[in-house]
Amino acid sequence: MVAAGRQGRQDASRGHTPDEDALPYDLRILNAIRQIIRAADIDSRKLASDHQITAPQLVALMAVVEKASISATGIAKRIHLSPSTLVGILDRLESKGLIQRNRSADDRRLVWVTATDAGRALAKRTPFPLQYSLDKALRQLSEEKRSQMATGMERLVNLMGAGEIEPAPMLEITAVHKRQGPGAGGPG
Repeated sequence: MVAAGRQGRQDASRGHTPDEDALPYDLRILNAIRQIIRAADIDSRKLASDHQITAPQLVALMAVVEKASISATGIAKRIHLSPSTLVGILDRLESKGLIQRNRSADDRRLVWVTATDAGRALAKRTPFPLQYSLDKALRQLSEEKRSQMATGMERLVNLMGAGEIEPAPMLEITAVHKRQGPGAGGPG
């Protein structure tokens, strides 16, 4: 009977097998966290392997492509990154020939970013990262369900004692940075 239960009859609406329902709640929660981390890892590795770009780089590039020209500060605000973190991402995008940066003639502190033809083409053919797929799926839920989910996740973070840890700006896994070689630290 155990073998039959482990054959993997998936409950598509809940995403786990009937055997998992018998697990204590703490193990079910830990397994769900592991699946989320694994999904982010797989998504990051596939993006880097297939398109030679990280999720933070792609999200920044997409923010640039959406506008004809956007300030670096505007990109940072739009994708919820600190300006100092964004500088490294823009450096890598520029070195790949995907964007161009130009200082404003009126205010030298202001940097305008535009996508190159290669950048627009890459953004067009590259799938949205996992974070955007999640956002799209969450928008399908009612406000009440989203609120319950957010509250539950925040409670879980606090129960894990992780409430003081600064969240990463994007879903990211360090393995992607290792593939990029030395000096690629930080998100993207």
